[in-house]
Amino acid sequence: MKKHLGLALAVLALCGVRAAVQVDADLPAGNIVVEKMAGDEVFLHQDLRDTAGDWFYWSFRVREAQGRKLTFHFTRSNPIGVRGPAVSTDGGQSWRWLGAEAVHSNRFCYSFGAQEAEVRFCVAFPYLETNLRAFLAGHTNNPHLKATTLCRTEQGRDAELLRVGRLDGRAEQKVVITCRHHCCEMMASYVLEGLIEGVLADTAEGRWLRERVEFFVVPFVDKDGVEAGDQGKNRKPHDHNRDYAAGLYATVRAIREQVPQWSEGKLRIALDLHCPTLRGGVNEQLVFVGGPDTNRWHEAERFIQLLETTQMGALHYSTKNNLPFGKGWNTPANFTAGLSFGRWAAALPGVRAAATLETPYANAGGVAVTDASARALGHDLARALQKYLADAENSP
Repeated sequence: MKKHLGLALAVLALCGVRAAVQVDADLPAGNIVVEKMAGDEVFLHQDLRDTAGDWFYWSFRVREAQGRKLTFHFTRSNPIGVRGPAVSTDGGQSWRWLGAEAVHSNRFCYSFGAQEAEVRFCVAFPYLETNLRAFLAGHTNNPHLKATTLCRTEQGRDAELLRVGRLDGRAEQKVVITCRHHCCEMMASYVLEGLIEGVLADTAEGRWLRERVEFFVVPFVDKDGVEAGDQGKNRKPHDHNRDYAAGLYATVRAIREQVPQWSEGKLRIALDLHCPTLRGGVNEQLVFVGGPDTNRWHEAERFIQLLETTQMGALHYSTKNNLPFGKGWNTPANFTAGLSFGRWAAALPGVRAAATLETPYANAGGVAVTDASARALGHDLARALQKYLADAENSP
């Protein structure tokens, strides 16, 4: 059994010859606390562990519920997104949205098919080390993609470092991309996959990037949290994206130490991939967030404008959704807990643009966010990066 599950395994002995229904979080990145089960009603809540306040990540499986319709009640808050829970009936190999019609306030219903001996539910589409390994296996022996280890984490895991593009030490420009500073923000990982695919693609943009640019990519900054199924956001005493002054976490210390040396003054863009909160307003739009360095943000706006004019995927970005420093929630008060990656990276030698992209969990401008649509967004980002860097190559 995984550690820190609390009351994460509950067994309901059903009447007659039916087997017992099992609801548990004993799976990769599992997170749930089951309070009780009464008939076809399951009462549960997300495990907040070392989170300050409330957050919404959860992931669990149900076994031996064939032919039944169960209702799952979240008792402490409403952590269900606008397209309902993500569902997998093949052991987590593929996921789909159940749909808003299955949701009523803080509960959702699911009718288990006669052959569905195990069904997994999650707040969105999980992305773990196994997903990354599968992605990398599709690019074995590619000279433009090298997977190494950034460092060892506090819990003894390897935190991956991907070097992408021109890797012979002769790159003219460099880009650093980070993901999963908040471990629960899994849809950003599919965007990252798509971006790397764009760099490796047999396209004019991909070939240009591989000839001139080296990417330093950290796919899981909070690697332990990703695998353990933590919230990550607002982790006590502070989360990974508020650690760039204190250096509490090994991955952050490694990024602080390695990126300046690796970049050699050629760093042009620092991009941090995130997801927002679950629903409503700006949380259902693609949003670029800027830091207080106005020069770096103005350069980021040039890149964002290129994305808006060249994008081809289903998830469309509009520059009207830009969130510069001082607008909306992006205020000094939101950064009192510590120094973020974006603010740290904006001060690195040579960097022209620094920004954060927030990709919604489920709904972006009315379009469903899925693994496929998020990857397509990553392709769009790669094309926009190429155009921006080509312009930068010819400007002082």
